Amino acid sequence: MDAAVAAAEANGHGRGGAKRPNLVPEARRPRLGAGRGAQDPKRGSRSQRANSRPPSSMASCAEPSEPSAPLPAGVPPLEDFEVLDGVEDAEGEEEEEEEEEEEDDLSELPPLEDMGQPPVEEAEQPGALAREFLAAMEPEPAPAPAPEEWLDILGNGLLRKKTLVPGPPGSSRPVKGQVVTVHLQTSLENGTRVQEEPELVFTLGDCDVIQALDLSVPLMDVGETAMVTADSKYCYGPQGRSPYIPPHAALCLEVTLKTAVDGPDLEMLTGQERVALANRKRECGNAHYQRADFVLAANSYDLAIKAITSSTKVDMTFEEEAQLLQLKVKCLNNLAASQLKLDHYRAALRSCSLVLEHQPDNIKALFRKGKVLAQQGEYSEAIPILRAALKLEPSNKTIHAELSKLVKKHAAQRSTETALYRKMLGNPSRLPAKCPGKGAWSIPWKWLFGATAVALGGVALSVVIAARN
Repeated sequence: MDAAVAAAEANGHGRGGAKRPNLVPEARRPRLGAGRGAQDPKRGSRSQRANSRPPSSMASCAEPSEPSAPLPAGVPPLEDFEVLDGVEDAEGEEEEEEEEEEEDDLSELPPLEDMGQPPVEEAEQPGALAREFLAAMEPEPAPAPAPEEWLDILGNGLLRKKTLVPGPPGSSRPVKGQVVTVHLQTSLENGTRVQEEPELVFTLGDCDVIQALDLSVPLMDVGETAMVTADSKYCYGPQGRSPYIPPHAALCLEVTLKTAVDGPDLEMLTGQERVALANRKRECGNAHYQRADFVLAANSYDLAIKAITSSTKVDMTFEEEAQLLQLKVKCLNNLAASQLKLDHYRAALRSCSLVLEHQPDNIKALFRKGKVLAQQGEYSEAIPILRAALKLEPSNKTIHAELSKLVKKHAAQRSTETALYRKMLGNPSRLPAKCPGKGAWSIPWKWLFGATAVALGGVALSVVIAARN
């Protein structure tokens, strides 16, 4: 009995506060993380656990003051407890198996940082996080070509540019006044190639070429290839360019900018270089004039005259000066024609006057000057000039027709002016008829009497004033 009490006290139970002991020893309690079917080496078999149970484990259930009754003969000690332990062991094993199954599930869970990913996906896709990180770090692929790649140069959709081959790194863009060399391929909207110029040289901003080129090349880098789509108004207009480009034709231009260098210094040009440059500008003006683009034509003629008349630091021969003078007269005449088409009468009159200063008998200048004066309504000045031109070239039907037209207009103008004067002075038919016997210098007697009376009164007044003084 003392041994049983001592054992109970050793298990943490006092006499007064006895409670039911834990029937499952600590050695048989499940451990977190043990797998299914794992066996603790300390637990042993069921019989070993039963034999190892302390004999006084159920002794605390009896009254401690009464001695335990002796067991009947032939009954092994603690057999009933062994049976109870066996039942409890069976229930405990089922609980242990359930707890072990739960422990198995917990053991298969991933760490806390991987809770967001299903373990099946982890098993099927190892390194998914690394792949996602690398995919996020990779640069996005370049988007497919979109309509936004076209640059609307003027904002009206009629002149657009698209880069096909960019220029090399560090390349620069040309500026106004530089001489550029391009490779040009011209096609219609249906893809028909109509023109190709491997080495087209022109000066930016000088209107040497169509507007589509003059406006798009400054937006290109040296070495760049671009596609330019242009409406007919920025190409060859309603006239077209016979025989390949029809009227009102929109064009597709494939342009490669090869070089861009500074323009020439006019002061350092020789006489022949000046003649060549002025001739190129004049021919460009003629091309614009034929397309009825009179603004660009006038600009080209102005540039040609500037190349001729600019100061020079190089000596020129007499023949070169004569060539430049003849070229200047041609450019001034063409400039006057363009200005006349634009109704810039004062500028056209000035250009004709400059020609007549060098060549007073220039028929074209005389004709255009007379026409300008006629447009301003100065018929009395225009008719003598046209008569002088007709005298120099009597067979010129154009001058003759213009002169006849001006004479008729002048006569109509004079009759209109006469009627206007009569209206301002009154109707002359109401005036008294002149006496046939009197001459043109006869004075009416009323006017004579009145004048005499005024004279006499003035004399009398002067005498009175003198007497008072």
